Amino acid sequence: MNRRAGGPPGPLPPHGGIFPRRSATYFYGDGRAGPRGEILTPRQWLPLIGITICVFIFNMSEFMPIGLLTDIAADFDISESKAGLIISIYAWAVAILSLPLMLLLRKMPYRRMLLMCVALFAFFQVLSGVSSSYEMLVVSRLGVAVAHSIFWSIASPLAVKVVSPDLQKLAISAVATGTSIAMIIGLPLGRVIGLALGWRMSFVVIAVVSVFALALLVAVFPKVDNPGTFTLGRLPDLFRNKVLVGIYIFLAVYVTGYYTGYSYIEPFLAQTAGLSETMITVALTLFGLAGIGGSILFTKVYDRTRYRFIMTVLVGAAVMLLLLRPSAVSMIGVLVVCTVWGFFATSFNVAFQSETLRASPGDATAISMSLFSGIFNVGIAMGSIIGGVVTDTMSVDYIGLVGALFVIAATAFVGLYLIGRMKENDAARARAIEEHIWRS
Repeated sequence: MNRRAGGPPGPLPPHGGIFPRRSATYFYGDGRAGPRGEILTPRQWLPLIGITICVFIFNMSEFMPIGLLTDIAADFDISESKAGLIISIYAWAVAILSLPLMLLLRKMPYRRMLLMCVALFAFFQVLSGVSSSYEMLVVSRLGVAVAHSIFWSIASPLAVKVVSPDLQKLAISAVATGTSIAMIIGLPLGRVIGLALGWRMSFVVIAVVSVFALALLVAVFPKVDNPGTFTLGRLPDLFRNKVLVGIYIFLAVYVTGYYTGYSYIEPFLAQTAGLSETMITVALTLFGLAGIGGSILFTKVYDRTRYRFIMTVLVGAAVMLLLLRPSAVSMIGVLVVCTVWGFFATSFNVAFQSETLRASPGDATAISMSLFSGIFNVGIAMGSIIGGVVTDTMSVDYIGLVGALFVIAATAFVGLYLIGRMKENDAARARAIEEHIWRS
């Protein structure tokens, strides 16, 4: 909707906002006209594939250290908890940089912004691969974090801009699928490469794939309009948007709990569950594979069951974290828990990305998503720190239990507060659409 955040809904423009009014013709982000429909055309799916590949490599880069912590720690002769700091340092950098970078680059054409951040990403992956010290690895990861900050602020908004409104759920799901594939193939592949050739080669492989992705985007990604009208003076308006603020509060608490468990899942599976190297890879693969199921279910049922969908996946994630330690007595049990946990993890992500876009003013989607990405990474950083503290002071056995406490608190907040604000927004949106139709 084309309105200020938190203010009264205004008339809907024919082709404005993230969820515009239906018509026989759709105008793409670069102004090209095309028919609506449920089938992707080449000029929609080629750019979407490019974004999905980038999602895959950015996620693979972010997640991969989780599966390599033991090797990195051994190589640099440091503890696993210190090695785990590369996750939290990276996350804090993204959290701090996401909003300032998007405000700085807000007038840059989206295509140029996308190509620039993928090129930066490739360069710093090479630097990670040649790191000869822990400090050099940290510096290279900070460079990757700069590219990450830009990319995750624009990935979902660009995905929905290159397809027609009928396919926007599919576009968001494609972004989530890239994440799941990174868990299925990327994280285990990075681990396999690391075990066979050394962990540095895992980063070199990412650099090679990112160069391919950059070439594809240069060839197929269209010019996409960037309104560039959002200013720093309007930032307080976003914080008066009760739904957005509620999502951000929820996100900080939930992701902290999620990553308290997930950041140290590799040592948990090795030490507590007693899984072999091969079975740890299987567990991580099942986690990601189940995530694809979550993204598919999102496209099929989310519009009809939004609130039930949200509460189900949040409660389910809390239950899986609580079951993590008890399930470790059985290989089958812990594999089942990892699989179901992966399903709920991706489902939560696509649902709340969708709700963030839904609640954002039309010219502020990248800014809203930069806040989403930044706060998400605050949660990653806090979770990895708390997971490290639990591992060092108690035992890695308890990462699931401690993580579940945060997830339960976040779930209660959604059920008792956030869903009510979302329903109020839905009612306001419905009234605005009725007014727009009446005026038309």
